[in-house]
Amino acid sequence: MRIAILFLMGLAFCLPISAQTIDNEQDFVGANCTSIMVGKKASADGSVIVSHTCDGRYRTWMTIEPAQNHKAGALHKVYKGTMQTAFPTDTHGVKLAGEIPQVAHTYAYLNTAYPCLNEKQLAIGETTFSGPDTLVNEKGMFMIEELERIALMRCTTAREAVQLIGDLVQQYGYGDGGECITIADKKEIWQMEILGEGPEKIGGIWAAQRIPDNHVGVSANIPRIGKMQRDNPEYFMASDNVEAVALKYGLWDGKEPFVFWKAFNSSYANGKNFREREFFILNALAPSLKLSMEMDELPFSVKPDSNVNVLKVIELFRSTYEGTDMDMLKNLKIVKKVKNEDGTFRNDTILSPIANPWMTTNALNTYNFLSDNAVTFQRTVSVAWCSYSHVIQLRDWLPDAIGGVCWISVDNPAESPRIPIFCGNSELPEAFNFCGQRKFNENAILWYYRPANKLATLAWKNTRKEIEKNVAHFEQKLTTDLPNLEKSVVEMQGKTTKINRLLNQYTSDFVEDTRKCWKDMEEKFWVRFGLGF
Repeated sequence: MRIAILFLMGLAFCLPISAQTIDNEQDFVGANCTSIMVGKKASADGSVIVSHTCDGRYRTWMTIEPAQNHKAGALHKVYKGTMQTAFPTDTHGVKLAGEIPQVAHTYAYLNTAYPCLNEKQLAIGETTFSGPDTLVNEKGMFMIEELERIALMRCTTAREAVQLIGDLVQQYGYGDGGECITIADKKEIWQMEILGEGPEKIGGIWAAQRIPDNHVGVSANIPRIGKMQRDNPEYFMASDNVEAVALKYGLWDGKEPFVFWKAFNSSYANGKNFREREFFILNALAPSLKLSMEMDELPFSVKPDSNVNVLKVIELFRSTYEGTDMDMLKNLKIVKKVKNEDGTFRNDTILSPIANPWMTTNALNTYNFLSDNAVTFQRTVSVAWCSYSHVIQLRDWLPDAIGGVCWISVDNPAESPRIPIFCGNSELPEAFNFCGQRKFNENAILWYYRPANKLATLAWKNTRKEIEKNVAHFEQKLTTDLPNLEKSVVEMQGKTTKINRLLNQYTSDFVEDTRKCWKDMEEKFWVRFGLGF
């Protein structure tokens, strides 16, 4: 009987918990992304850092879209449905939403599902907070990803991007649910939260608040902007209609002081401006504040106890709350006989070898059937259903081509390596041309890493050290290689084609090295677990 139960549990670990399978859907409505932000004076090296985990079944193909000059009178086509496509020219499910006047010149940018970085070191992260359904107006032209795209094509600063996006929303309408975009340049970061204006008007409402330079911030599917501060334009911007729309739709009584996150929150937030991810990340970076899950509200941003480097943000993206009260595995123990030095045996209680923090709904329900409250589900930062994630450094003391570096990974951010893509890349390796979400393709970047990751997950206690060793190896390799790469780019200033080739080749070689490593692990895991997990 025990063998049968363990076998079924093993199978149950093969598929991640998702919004489609979780019993309590409130735990997942709009809970699909995380963004961590680090201000210039809060970072260890003076860089500005912004990030994004794209959690959900979104496309994993990526391209570098080139800079272009456009003729007078040219139009830019705005689309809906681009995030589920299988390759760059796939038009299945894609619809033309409208056209807007094009500008004379557009910048090159990294075209991920949610476009994230341009050649001028402007970067964007994203998280969905949904907000009240009553404000959605699907007749609005722009989805959030298309607003990001146009900002990267046209802007060089975060402040400029906020204003452009606000103008586009007002003029052409916002057709998406509540979204937060975290917009950063070489100097500053802004957190911008956007919603529709309701079914009666094509437009939108928005507010944007700057993260202080010596602070860190986090967005994790809950609106975080509080009181409106229109008298402080250095740190705050907003559309003129925010309060009026909230009043019209009964989201604010007009008497209490207006608080943005309270007016436009969703059920996922449970009446607060945070849940487990916001608390864990801010508490990890500023433990001296003694934040707690019992608080009614967390600060919009906090000053970290010590300055934060890019590897710390990447580490936070691997978080599963291990060793905390929110650790989902704390009760998943087994008894193992251990031999003493004198030849006798003793019983030790250890973590089950098949316990992992990315268990499926089936696994969770099985554990809780065998023992009430064996596992209390938590929405961890790292999730098995992540499509891709990035941590972007923006550095004003270096040429743009090398100053902006996107540390990107596909699949589970706790198990996959980080690949460097620079502002100066003009192309990506062939593997980035294919999405692997709906069909197996050994040539797709997603499938370079997913087989080893999923095998490792099934017996996490026995595979974790090997995965983590190789992840750390490639992080250290990039950290070690960067100074020489930066020096080479500085020496090549003015030779754009040579810089492009250098960075393209570095990214390509890095991808190939990681592919071989993860393939080796996959083969080792198959041999190791040939008789079962």
